[in-house]
This record gives sequence, structure tokens and C-alpha cells, in this order.
Amino acid sequence: MKKHIFAMAVVALAAGSAFAQANDTLAKIKSSGSITLGVRESSGLSYTLGNGKYVGFHTEMAERIISDLRKQLGLTALETKYQPVTSQNRIPLVTNGTVDLECGSTTNNATRQKDVAFAVTTYVEEVRIAVKANSGIQAIKDLNGKSVATTTGTTSVQTLRKNERAGGIDFKEVYGKDHADSFLLLETGRADAFVMDGSILAANISKSKNPADFKIVGEVLSVEPIACMLRKDDPAFKKAVDDSIKRQIADGSLAKLYDKWFLQPVPPTNTKIGLPLSDATKAAWANPNDKPMEDYAKK
Repeated sequence: MKKHIFAMAVVALAAGSAFAQANDTLAKIKSSGSITLGVRESSGLSYTLGNGKYVGFHTEMAERIISDLRKQLGLTALETKYQPVTSQNRIPLVTNGTVDLECGSTTNNATRQKDVAFAVTTYVEEVRIAVKANSGIQAIKDLNGKSVATTTGTTSVQTLRKNERAGGIDFKEVYGKDHADSFLLLETGRADAFVMDGSILAANISKSKNPADFKIVGEVLSVEPIACMLRKDDPAFKKAVDDSIKRQIADGSLAKLYDKWFLQPVPPTNTKIGLPLSDATKAAWANPNDKPMEDYAKK
């Protein structure tokens, strides 16, 4: 009986330790000597070149955050494990401890804040519509009777339907499993439009065989703060991540990184995405905050 009680105590202690460590990411990183970074495969802010190589504005920014974490923890080395995530699994992989920090293209909104925490906003996104240049589609009203592609697990089509200009407009939704798949639906004519974050649309157009065949049209459907995602109730880790981002803003290195990934030729095709830094993103950098999307919608 004593053995049984002792065994139960050991299990309880281990479970308690695991729970404590889940909410003490800095301790987990220090003890393991590694951090798992959530990355995307075809986002405008984070994407893969293949063979396990991940790049992009948010990916490189995250690597700088990790370098700052290594220094803070007094480690001579800190291994970064790259974990590709999708729109569907990114939140579960953060909450269950698989991913320590996700820096892809995740919108900070009130619903998601119930499950995860967000670092300060590093990019303010505008949801737009991409179409074929010869489609004749110029605005939301032209989508009536059309097929509209978006990516499973994202909020872009709901945003479109809520837009006041979409009243009385009937369109069919088609879903891609990831952003590249959604763009392929547009490219192959299975969809007439692709509704998504402007950076993702611009990046996929720039990587296409004939970028001039596509254009971004219509009204800005919504303004969304994009931020790195981490586990809730871990203030020490959030502060460490936020402090690194604030340093990168203050010393000008984040602006240089933006220029590198949006205004210069980028791999794999060495084409320019061509998205200048927006006033909304400049404002977020000037006053770092983790306000959700709903706060941006308030007049």
C-alpha cells in the first residue's frame, strides 16, 4: 500500500512539475537547451524554401528574439527546432506545449486571447481580395455569383461576409488546405478570387509563374494586428519576448528587416513583394501593445 501511495505521489509531483514548466517557458527552454518555434510554409511573413529551411520577416525576427532569450538565460547555445504549423493546428500546438513561440501570420483577436497570449503587435495586416488581372472584378459587389477561395482555419471569408458592402451578394466558398493551395485554386480557375491578408496575397503573387496575371483589388475588408503567439499565464516569457521586439523596434533593426523581406528581392525567385511599411504598422511600432483586432475596429 505504501508503495502504491508513494507511486501516486511521484506521479502527482511529475504532473505538477510538468504543469508548472508548461507555464514557465523560460525554465523549460533553459533545462532543455532548445526552443520550438512555430513557422508557416506559405505565409507572407513566414515560409519555407524546402529542406527544413524557413525564412521570412517574422521568422527572422523570431530568430533574433531567440538570440536575446539565449543571452538572458546565460546559455552559450540554444537550439531552435522549427515546427511547421497550419491555420488549423497552430493554437492547439501552442497550448499543448509542442510549440513554445509561434511567429507566423496569426491575428490577435479576443476569441484567441481566451486560449493563448500574444506578444506586442509586429505587423498590422489589411485583408484584401486577389483576382486574375483580366477577371473584371474590381470590388466586393463584383463577387456576386462567383467562387471565393480562402484558407481553412482563417477568418477572412467571415470578414468579407460581415462587410457592409457584401449585403445581398451571394458567392460560393472554396477552401484551400493552406495559403499556397488557396492561391492555386485562383491560379487554376477553380476560384474567381482569393480573400486573405494582403501580405500573403502579395507574396503568393510574387512567387507565381506570371505575377502580372494577378492583382489585388477592392476595399480593405479589415485591419488586423498580427503577432507572435505564446502560452497564456506566463508573464516572464511574454515580457522577455516583448522586450526583444521592443529592442528591435528601438534600434531600427526591425525596420531594416521589413525592408529586406518586403522591398528587396527575396528567395526563392528573387522577386520583390513590394509592400511598403503601412501607417498602421508604423503606429503599432511607435506604441507597442497587444490590443486585439476588436480594438482596431472601434471608431
